[in-house]
Order: sequence, then C-alpha cells, then structure tokens
Amino acid sequence: MAKGLGKGLDAFFPDVEEHDQGAIEEIAINECRPNPYQPRKTFHADAIEELKDSILEHGIIQPLIVRKSIKGYEIVVGERRYRAAKEAGLSTIPVVIKELTDEKMMELALLENLQREDLTPIEEANAYANLMNELKITQEELSKRLGKSRSHIANIVRLLSLPDQVIAYINNGELSMGHGRALLGIKDPSKIIPFVDKIRKEKLNVRQVEKLIVELNKKPEKKKAKPKKDIFIQERESLLRERLGTSVSIQRGKKKGKIEIEFYTNDDLERIMDVLEK
Repeated sequence: MAKGLGKGLDAFFPDVEEHDQGAIEEIAINECRPNPYQPRKTFHADAIEELKDSILEHGIIQPLIVRKSIKGYEIVVGERRYRAAKEAGLSTIPVVIKELTDEKMMELALLENLQREDLTPIEEANAYANLMNELKITQEELSKRLGKSRSHIANIVRLLSLPDQVIAYINNGELSMGHGRALLGIKDPSKIIPFVDKIRKEKLNVRQVEKLIVELNKKPEKKKAKPKKDIFIQERESLLRERLGTSVSIQRGKKKGKIEIEFYTNDDLERIMDVLEK
C-alpha cells in the first residue's frame, strides 16, 4: 500500500487551514453533496463501517471542509466522514466553510487522497499525474513540495504507461507495484499481457518475474544464412558426388576455391583415389 505524504495540505496552500476552530459550523447533512472533483471513486465498505462506529461513539472529531454552492454545500475534504455520518444517521455535521475556486477544490481533494495510508499504487500515480497536470509543475517541483523523492514519483507515475488491463490488476491488488515496475522492463509491449497471464496463473513473485523478463528480453541468435551457390557449382558438386560415391562440397572464395571430399575408412579413401586416377 502507498504511504501518506511527507507534508500536509499547507505545503500547497499555506492560506488554507485544515482547522479553524472559530469557523466551525453545524449544517444539515442533506444540504451537502460529494465533491464533483473527487479523484477517488471507490470507498471500501469496511472502512466506512469502521468510521461509522467511531462516529457513533466519539462523534466527528475533525470537521469537514466545504464550500458554498448554488444548492447547499460541496464537500472539499472529508467525503469518507460524510458517508460514514450518513450511515450513522446523523442529521448535522461540523464543517469549516471556505471560499475556493474549482481548481483549488480539485487540488485539495487530490491532496487529501494522497495523505491517506491505504491508497493503491495506481490511485497514488493518478494523483501525482493530476497534480502535475493541474498545477503545471514538474516531477522535481512536486517532489520538493510533497517531501517525496523524485525517483519515487517517477516510478509510480510510470505504472500508468502499462496496458489498462494490467493497471486494473495492480489497482485491485492482484499484482503488486513490484510486479508493475518489473513489467515496465519488457522491451516488446506485445508480450506484456501474455506474460501477465503467466504471472497470475503460476502466482509468480517479483523476483521470479524479474528473472523471467531478463530471459524474455534476450534476442534469439540469428543463424547466419549460408550463401547460395550458383548453378554451375551445384552441378559440379552433383557430378562429383555421383562419380566418387560420397559427399562433395565445393567452396568458391573471391580469389580461390576448394573442394572437400568425404571418406570414412582407409579402404574408402583408396577407392576414391582409384576413381580419381582413372
């Protein structure tokens, strides 16, 4: 599973506080709706159930961040708490109301997801890619702002270049990030899907996969095609084979040539000599 970010939301938005005790308000839960820019589409039922039990016992400890919309409020940060609160049957929820643009709303939602500990490698990769795209920043700039190494970000984002089917396997846990990184080393993209089928069928670990990919990438040695002999040489070879009763090979070079005549025993050699003398 992916690790949370090394820095908080203030690394991007020092002007937006996660907590502002003086600005906490209680609003009707039915006036809220999910963030339309939420990058995470799947919320695990077990996690929501666990959070619901915590809310029933302790209440919502950390308020949600919302912004005013035409109809009610849009959740910027805290959709899991919102879903769990609905499951718990709460009629109101504590919130901090912020004035945010669509762009900043998207950025905050992405950052909240990155700070979660249970992101899949693909969810983390998509979050990095979206942040770089929306903020128009490089991997180097992103690494400094998040407190993550540039190599970590680069390796994660590269997973998105794998075929969609493979990305789905990594996202649902059938393949690990290690498997994905190893698969990026396959030189011929057409071999990835068949190779992944082998991994799943034989339940290969990352070390086994890396070893097999080294073999897969080795180019088969091309056998040197023997130069074709012209008709004249072929006819002479055939004539000598008939007369001598053995295999004969005639090789012609640029300046000279040679004739190779096979024999098996001394008697066979004497026989060939007799034929040549006659």
